[in-house]
Amino acid sequence: MQSLKRVELLTIGEELLLGLTANRHLTTIGASLARRGLVLARSCVLPDDRNVIADAFLKAWTRSDVVLVTGGLGPTTDDLTRPAIFGALGLEEIHDPQIEQAIRNRFQRMGREMPDNNLQQALRPREATVLPNANGTAPGLLLERDGKLLFLLPGPPGELHPMFEGQVLPLMELRGILGEEQAYLQIRTVGIGESAVQALLSPVFADYPGLGVAYCAHHGQVDCRLSSPDGAYGPDELQRVADRCRDLLGDDFLTFGEDCLVKIVCDLLRTGEYELAVAESCTGGLLSNCFTNVPGASKFFAGGVVCYSNNAKVLMLDVPECMLKQHGAVSAETAVAMATGVAERLGADFGLSITGFAGPCGGTKENPVGTIYLGLHSPRGIWCRKLNYPGSRMLVKERAVNAALDWLRRELLRPDETPGTDEQTRFEAKRLLDLKF
Repeated sequence: MQSLKRVELLTIGEELLLGLTANRHLTTIGASLARRGLVLARSCVLPDDRNVIADAFLKAWTRSDVVLVTGGLGPTTDDLTRPAIFGALGLEEIHDPQIEQAIRNRFQRMGREMPDNNLQQALRPREATVLPNANGTAPGLLLERDGKLLFLLPGPPGELHPMFEGQVLPLMELRGILGEEQAYLQIRTVGIGESAVQALLSPVFADYPGLGVAYCAHHGQVDCRLSSPDGAYGPDELQRVADRCRDLLGDDFLTFGEDCLVKIVCDLLRTGEYELAVAESCTGGLLSNCFTNVPGASKFFAGGVVCYSNNAKVLMLDVPECMLKQHGAVSAETAVAMATGVAERLGADFGLSITGFAGPCGGTKENPVGTIYLGLHSPRGIWCRKLNYPGSRMLVKERAVNAALDWLRRELLRPDETPGTDEQTRFEAKRLLDLKF
C-alpha cells in the first residue's frame, strides 16, 4: 500500500454542471490532500446519468489507486452513484438494518417520519465498510479491492467535509497513503490587487530558490501561499519569508492563515474594547450580517440600522431632510450623517455607514451606478470615502461591505492617524469634520 499515490476525484451532480452550485469539494479536498503530500491526479464533474457515471468510474478505477466519489447518495430517483458504480463492479447490494435504524433515528430527532424512499440509502455491498454520517442521512462507504481504495461520500458540504477530515484522511493515513504533511504558509492581503502583490513581494521570493508561490484573488483579498515542494524550507524558514512580506505590505497585510476580514475587525474591536454600530442603505443589512455571524459579537457590536428610504434615514438616524433634498441620499454628507446618527442613537464608539447606487438603475452624472459612499464616525472625528465599483448589483454590495470593513480595520490599527490619504480612492471631506447633526 506504500505506493498508492494517484488519487482521482469524481464529483457528481447536475447542479454543478448547470452552475447552480459551486464545486467546493474540489478546492477543499484538493487543498487538504496537498497539505498531506498528495496532489489530485484528476478531477471530473459528472451529470446524474448512470451510464456516464459508470463509464467515468471504470476509467478512474483503472488508472488510479484511490478514487473519491462525492454526491448522488441521496434518496431521490436522480441519486444514481451507488447503483452505477457497484453495478459496474458487479457487486450486489444488501440491506443494512443498522444504516436504516440510524436514518430512522435522525428523522425521529427532527420530529418527522422517515419516507420510504430513504430506505435505498440503507443499501450497500457486503464488501463495503460503512462511514457513519453524523450530519445527514446518507452514509459514506469504503471499498477496498484489487489493492485500491474507493470512497463514496455524500454531496452536501456540511456532510462531506467533516466526513473527509474525520474519517477518510485517517483511513488513508492508516494505510500508508498520505505523505508527510507539507510545510506551507498563507499570507492574506486586502485592499491591494494581485499584480501589485506579486510586484511587491517578488524581490523577496527571489532570495529563496525553489520556493513555491501561488496567488489567489477573492472578495477584495489576495492570498499568497508559500510552500516548499522539495522540502528545502521548513516552517521556521517559511515564517521568516512571510515576515519580510508582512513588513513590505504594511497595512495591506491582513493575516497569516485563513482568518477572514470580518474576524480580524471583530478581534480589533474586542481588543480595543470598542463598540460599533452600522447604518446601511444600498447594502440592506449585509454589513450587519457579517458581524452577527461571529459568536460573541454582542460584546462589541451594538447593532445595525437598515434605512433604505429617505424617510427612514430621517426617522431612524436623524439625517436632516434639508440635507437629503440638497445633496441626495447618495452623497458624502448623507453618509457622514448616517454614521454619526447611528453611533449616537446606539451609544457606540464607532459608527460605520454605507449608501450608494448598487444598480442596475439609478445613478447620476456625478454619481453613476456603482458609486458608494462610506461614512465613519469615530472618537476622533468623522470622515467619508467615495468609491465606484463595476459589476452586478450583488457584486457592488459585497465590494462595498468589504471596503467598509477594511476601512474600519485600518482605522482601528492606527487610531492616531487620519484614515485615508489616497486621492484616487478616498473622498476628502474636510468641510464635514466639524459638522454637528
